[in-house]
Amino acid sequence: MPLTHRLAALTTVALITLGGSLGGSACADDPEPSGAPPGSTTTSPPPDVDANSPGLKLADGATLAPAKVLDIKSVVEDLSGDERREDTNQDVKFALQAEVLFQKDSSKLNPDAKSRIQAIADEIKAQKATNVRVFGFTDDLGSYAHGLTLSKKRAEAVHDELAASLGSQDQDITFAVRGYSEDYPIADNNTEEGRKKNRRVEVSFPRGAATDSGGSDDSGGSDGSADTGQ
Repeated sequence: MPLTHRLAALTTVALITLGGSLGGSACADDPEPSGAPPGSTTTSPPPDVDANSPGLKLADGATLAPAKVLDIKSVVEDLSGDERREDTNQDVKFALQAEVLFQKDSSKLNPDAKSRIQAIADEIKAQKATNVRVFGFTDDLGSYAHGLTLSKKRAEAVHDELAASLGSQDQDITFAVRGYSEDYPIADNNTEEGRKKNRRVEVSFPRGAATDSGGSDDSGGSDGSADTGQ
């Protein structure tokens, strides 16, 4: 069943600033996996602001600039939490938990993974994307090197299935395929529920007309022994 038929919860967040603007970084592929993955976001809460602070008062004669909507993010997740879709003004991102795609500590796709990946391929076609990022992540169990290898192999497996689902359109797409091991967790690795969320593959691409920038990284991590729930 396509992802869009199983999604249940929707949250939309709009960031609005008055009298100024907030800086933001564009999502662009880098040739090397240095720094946070392109398209990643932080979950830090906004700072506390004292509305009665004298420093917030306007100087005499000053006026506020028009309000600007900087970004809007729509997050849709199915009830099981196995699949998640994020939409912003610039990008579309799908996150699939490893358990719905692979057996434990494996990079071989499950039989039912094809339909889930096909739904993502259909969205890539609809958005006419020409740059697609496929990133793999693990929990922090086992060695970092093993997680690096496993996350990269899982990303490659999803890429291969995506390419097959896209057919001839795959020739017009530049893929960035990377593994990040336990880096950039989205949940607490101290609980199994959190580790399950961190074991994932993310597929993201620009919304609508894609940019010309992009890159691919075919390097993998070094081998490690499997001592993991990854």
